[in-house]
Amino acid sequence: MPENQEKQQPRRRQARGERRIAQLLEAAATVFTTTGYTAASTNAIAREAGVSPGTLYQFFPNKEAIAIELGDRLMHQMREAYGEALAPVGPATPVEEAVDAAVDRFIAFNCDHPVFFALMHGPDVPGRMTEEHDALHATLLSRIEELLASFLPDAPPADLTRTAHMCLGLYKAGLELVLGHEGAERAAYVRELKNVLIRYLRPLVGERPARTPAATATP
Repeated sequence: MPENQEKQQPRRRQARGERRIAQLLEAAATVFTTTGYTAASTNAIAREAGVSPGTLYQFFPNKEAIAIELGDRLMHQMREAYGEALAPVGPATPVEEAVDAAVDRFIAFNCDHPVFFALMHGPDVPGRMTEEHDALHATLLSRIEELLASFLPDAPPADLTRTAHMCLGLYKAGLELVLGHEGAERAAYVRELKNVLIRYLRPLVGERPARTPAATATP
């Protein structure tokens, strides 16, 4: 066999393996979302993926390994999502604009990946996932504090931390309601969630100064 063909064979096998893993993870996401992690089985995941259990075991030894791999990938995507949604804002940015941007980004992520909520809030989450989620939660709170500091530059750190905890707690409570509905009713709950956050933050932030045009040089 020519040398270039020998190099291509491992690449093809690797590509097939990656496609199979993606197929199994997609099937697992469906099963975990539908039945919950505790009731899910490797047989159900293999059936959903349209493969034999033996094929599944070539890539994952058990459902915990599947859940951990799926959770790792979702948490990576979640970090990217909140990194973009929670960037500090300019001094004249309305609080409504910041809330809209952050909530829309997070709601979109959770609606696109309902398995994330199912895994993170189930009664039997694998230990490693719990640890990684706790680390993600701590980082998320830190980013919320940084965003709040844009609106409350003179607030003591303890106040920022408390307000960040409240914002995240309100969001998580609203998220469960949002995910429990579809269509127009889901959109209505999203609006209600934004209203709750805005009404909580508005008295703390006060009126934002109007954006002023840049000064022009005088001759």
